Amino acid sequence: MQGNPAGSGARGGQVTGAGRGAGLGLALVSAFAFGGSGVAAKPLIEAGLDPLHVVWLRIAGAALIMLPLAWRHRSLLVQRPALLAGFGLLAVAGVQTCYFVAISRIPVGVALLIEYLGPALVLGWIRFVQRRPVTRAAAIGVVLAVGGLACVVEVWAGMRFDVLGVLLGLGAAVCQAGYFILGDHGSDAGEEAPNPLGVIAYGLLIGAVVLTVVARPWTMDWSVLSGRADMDGTSVPGLLLLGWIVLIATVLAYGSGVMAVRRLSPQVAGVVSCLEAVIATVFAWILLGEHLSAPQVIGGTMVLVGAFIAQGSTPAKAVTEPVAGGMPGGGGELSGSDGSESAESRTSV
Repeated sequence: MQGNPAGSGARGGQVTGAGRGAGLGLALVSAFAFGGSGVAAKPLIEAGLDPLHVVWLRIAGAALIMLPLAWRHRSLLVQRPALLAGFGLLAVAGVQTCYFVAISRIPVGVALLIEYLGPALVLGWIRFVQRRPVTRAAAIGVVLAVGGLACVVEVWAGMRFDVLGVLLGLGAAVCQAGYFILGDHGSDAGEEAPNPLGVIAYGLLIGAVVLTVVARPWTMDWSVLSGRADMDGTSVPGLLLLGWIVLIATVLAYGSGVMAVRRLSPQVAGVVSCLEAVIATVFAWILLGEHLSAPQVIGGTMVLVGAFIAQGSTPAKAVTEPVAGGMPGGGGELSGSDGSESAESRTSV
């Protein structure tokens, strides 16, 4: 993790084949890790823990584990205070709190679909705020993935309209988009790029502080953790479930996710992350006995196809262009002005 935190295949305007392959692998690891959080958290919630208490245990436990890394990279507090605050508030506390409060007002499937508009918001940010082109493949991948998610979560079942619930779901989507955008921050800075594990460590610490105020853990029923929870007829120790949530679904999930963004791009990593919903559904099928319907199987296939299409084409990003603001060359062109764009960027939109 010394030097360039993204590794030898990191982006510097172009993504090497090895770097893209490593990034895809890390994105899949992150999706599996995040996708496994629900099957571990649900038995604890059914055993008597409040959902926000589970979120607090998840983030606070991970922050404690990452504390040595936070100390090692304490210079980030001076060098990147805004990045750390944004990551902690949006990528950690914001997305978790908005989602869990949203599902108390609208169906879980609806909230999940709204949250996974995040990758589409990332494309909008890059295309209209940073004024950079995005490939048609990435855009098509988002459309397929979101459409597939509609089938996976069966959004047509139990639909009801709640303004505050929908707004909270959109808040979760904005925070999720912030996770990918902030995870990409400084990826082209080479040796000066902020260490991703340091950013995650401080993000978790800040998120834990914010969630302490929101979740009020002093009201928690701690006895649930020392007992056992039911997982589809199997008795599982509460501490074992908590360990999975903290170590796998948080530390590993956030770490591999940010490293994936550094090697791919926010929009491609965001689309691949949509696999989390499919993985979570499959885990629930196997471990909790929540069976998939035919539309969910079809939707899962659509998500897989969308993710594959998106990761197969790297979004165009010129080495010498500023991250924000207009494009050089005076004409406001959204692709290379010399006509020499790569095969991957010729289909940008």
